[in-house]
Amino acid sequence: MHPEKIRPLEAPFNQKVRIAALRIAFAAMLPLLILTQSRWTATPGVAMLLETLGIIGIFTAVLGRFWAILYIGGRKNTTVMQEGPYSICRHPLYLFSTVGAAGFGLMLGSLVLAGILGGVTFFILSLTAAREEVFLRRALGAEYEVYASGVPRMLPALNKFHTPELVTFDTATLTRNAADALVFVALIPLAEILQWVRALELLPSLLLV
Repeated sequence: MHPEKIRPLEAPFNQKVRIAALRIAFAAMLPLLILTQSRWTATPGVAMLLETLGIIGIFTAVLGRFWAILYIGGRKNTTVMQEGPYSICRHPLYLFSTVGAAGFGLMLGSLVLAGILGGVTFFILSLTAAREEVFLRRALGAEYEVYASGVPRMLPALNKFHTPELVTFDTATLTRNAADALVFVALIPLAEILQWVRALELLPSLLLV
């Protein structure tokens, strides 16, 4: 008898696909970001509130991603991390990225743009998470299955939060991922530039709530 062929373990999901998909989506939505105006421009109080909430959302994304990296850094694809942000959802990095995208829309003064940007980001990252979990379920086995059965994929279950008193982290991984988190800070001046371009009124625009 010939020995049974062992199916090789799938490689982890290629993150370049995720990055490319997000870039393409943003490029496709750029005309919408430029050719729209906020209905709240004439109501300074509401406009300021939306911008403030947007900035809070972006900084929440930055701090949240750093928080998640502190736990998972150097352990991704090798350990079933279940503490801290990973106790409330399985993909907190993607959760906080979605919050940042929605925050960018709020900075532009529109609830509609916040919903579109957040929704598209959530959709792409949800598909990415699903693809990643094909590998994780095979690589980490029953332990990951148990974890996945009790913790939601991206929508957080705050009541499940728990963490040990002491957490160790990989400084090299934290440094490498810092640039990814800080990309969201660049959305703040980008939002200001888009607002300035809109104010020039060189192009027709559509009012959005």
